[in-house]
Amino acid sequence: MDPLFDRINVRDLLSGHDLSDPSTPLSTPDLRLIISRLESHSLHIKSKVRSYLLSHREDFASLFSQCSDAVFKTNEISDNVSGILSLISDRPIDVEIRKLVDEIGRTTKEAREKREMLGLLKIIVGICERLEGARSAFSDGLLRFAAEEVKELKKALRIGDEEEGEPIVYGLLRKQWADLFDEMQDLFSKFMENAVRFEQDSRTIRVKYKLCVDKMDGIELHTVMEAMDVAGILDYSLAKAADLIIKHAITPAVSYGSPAMFAEDVNQGSEGISEAVLKILPSQDCKIVDVDGDAIYARVIQVIKFIFKHICFENGSWIRSFGRLTWPRISDIIISKFLSKVVPEDASKLVDFQKIVKCTSEFEFSLKEMMFLSASDGKDYSLSSFSENVEVHFAFRKKTEVLGKARYLLLQCDFSVPQDYTSKGPLLKNDGMAINSSNQVVDLIFSSERCVVSKAASQLMELVHQTLQDVCLSSAIVALEFFHVRRNILERQLDGINQVAILMYNDCLFLSQEILGLAFEYRTDFPDSIKEHAVFADMAPRFHLMAEEILQRQIQIVIFNLREVIDGADGFQNTHQMQQFESAKFSIDQAVFILEKVHIIWEPLLRPSTYKRSMCMVLESVFSRITKDILLLDDLAAEETLQLQRLIHMMLDNLSSLLKSLISAFDSNEKSEEDTSRPIDDLIPSLRKIRKVGELLDMPLKSITSAWESGELMSCGFTILELKDFIRAIFADSTLRKECIWRIENVSLY
Repeated sequence: MDPLFDRINVRDLLSGHDLSDPSTPLSTPDLRLIISRLESHSLHIKSKVRSYLLSHREDFASLFSQCSDAVFKTNEISDNVSGILSLISDRPIDVEIRKLVDEIGRTTKEAREKREMLGLLKIIVGICERLEGARSAFSDGLLRFAAEEVKELKKALRIGDEEEGEPIVYGLLRKQWADLFDEMQDLFSKFMENAVRFEQDSRTIRVKYKLCVDKMDGIELHTVMEAMDVAGILDYSLAKAADLIIKHAITPAVSYGSPAMFAEDVNQGSEGISEAVLKILPSQDCKIVDVDGDAIYARVIQVIKFIFKHICFENGSWIRSFGRLTWPRISDIIISKFLSKVVPEDASKLVDFQKIVKCTSEFEFSLKEMMFLSASDGKDYSLSSFSENVEVHFAFRKKTEVLGKARYLLLQCDFSVPQDYTSKGPLLKNDGMAINSSNQVVDLIFSSERCVVSKAASQLMELVHQTLQDVCLSSAIVALEFFHVRRNILERQLDGINQVAILMYNDCLFLSQEILGLAFEYRTDFPDSIKEHAVFADMAPRFHLMAEEILQRQIQIVIFNLREVIDGADGFQNTHQMQQFESAKFSIDQAVFILEKVHIIWEPLLRPSTYKRSMCMVLESVFSRITKDILLLDDLAAEETLQLQRLIHMMLDNLSSLLKSLISAFDSNEKSEEDTSRPIDDLIPSLRKIRKVGELLDMPLKSITSAWESGELMSCGFTILELKDFIRAIFADSTLRKECIWRIENVSLY
């Protein structure tokens, strides 16, 4: 069959023609020839196909039979699949399976939850039964069993360890437990009230061994103590008994001067001890004073032994609980009513106090043996700590006394200047005319000058000297406390000095130099142990610094007030108008008044060097401010310049006495101060400048230019810009003014 499927080449059918040129068109005969040959070839192919089919007939028959079977089976499978699909479409099995699985899961979960709920219910029922059982046990007198049940139920209910999201029933059970616990505490408190009683008429503490409370008769005190211990409420239940014993037994036993005595008695019954009695008896001799404390401590031990034997039944844990309740109060009572009252008031009696120290130590050791005090807790030994530190307590008492005197001095002090004090002449040493008899005029240790201080400062230093003399004669501990007293006295001055500024400054300066001198005066006589602590130099700078701060604050206040009154002059503008001139004159008068007031206050009290330095600072601020305001004026009329000149001359004339006081201060102090030989104009640079401004206001333009060229104006502090603005403000625009300004700008000054 392969030749049938070969390609037919049209060119082969026309092999007799020249077809080498594809572009050559075919003629009609050629086309007819091709058609004829194609038909012949087609018939030939059909003949071969027919022959092939006939020769393979059986093969084709078998093939067609297999195809028919395959088609039949395919139709059968298709019908079956269609049936299955119709079944699935009518009743979806996957949905039923899913529902069945969900139902099985729910049933399993419900069964598990029911088992858990059943288990929880059993637990709840069990707890309820135990709670009721414990309550019944209390009613039946089975106190120890009931207490153990309450303790176990506390763990089962996780009291104090609650969690969020717990079943509500747990909260109800905890409430039932809390109610039962409160009932138990009330019951045990009643038992202890019944067990330990104080009879006022006979002044007797009675301890019953057989108790009867709420129809429960014959309950042993020992059983009650055991039950309270098991339940963990021993401290709570013993509180009232502890208060009763402290009030009616311990306090009378410790009473210093009129102590009580005690007598014990035990009532025996057929079944043993039924009652123990502690009788409180008045002292046979009230005049006897127990100085050493032996009898006081013995009485306290007698009371505690009674408790140890008849209430705590010699149980170490129980007496320790009782000790925790009562010892802080007992120790405070012993300290306040006995130890603090026998602290010596004289240093010579401190040695005798050692007997009390020894007795106190033995007393606490006895309590420790009874386990009333803890062997490891150092806080329980407060009595020994107090008695061993008696020297500190003695010094503290003295410190309080000394500080009280210091406080009185500060509160009673007035800052008045001594009446016989004169301000004539400087306060210098070795100058008979200047030395004043008043003790408020004091020498400065590290200066050649003297100063006036307040009575408080003078008397305060006398008190400090007295205290330091006591330090030299005291033991190491007392000396150290006295040293701190001395520091406290001086440091109180920081907060207690009055507001009189100059005396405050002098006080601080005086104290700073006195403190520096204390080390040289007393340190060699101090006990060896105190020498390393006695550092005086650390406080002196504080007082010196505070003195400077006080003085600088006072200077700044004065400067601020002066600036305020100068502001009232409105920059000295338009002084050719009467109203403006009067306003400027009023401001100048106020400034002069303030300066004179400061002069009157400062000169008599301040050291000459300090007075000179402070006053120069104030004057510099005033003169510089006025000069600046005048030089800033941009247009001055002729009359206005004359009025400004008048104001300057008036101010300088009114301040002449003040300036003379500065010159006298310079002259008197020139030996001790390096800068006092300098002219006053050098210490107040703006003074020379404001004087020159007064001259320039009526000086011709050429003279002003010549003064600049000679360097005179520059030496007075003028700048080129200030001088040019000043010329433009006074002189009208002209060729001469331009020429002078050019000369000023181009002059060379060396």
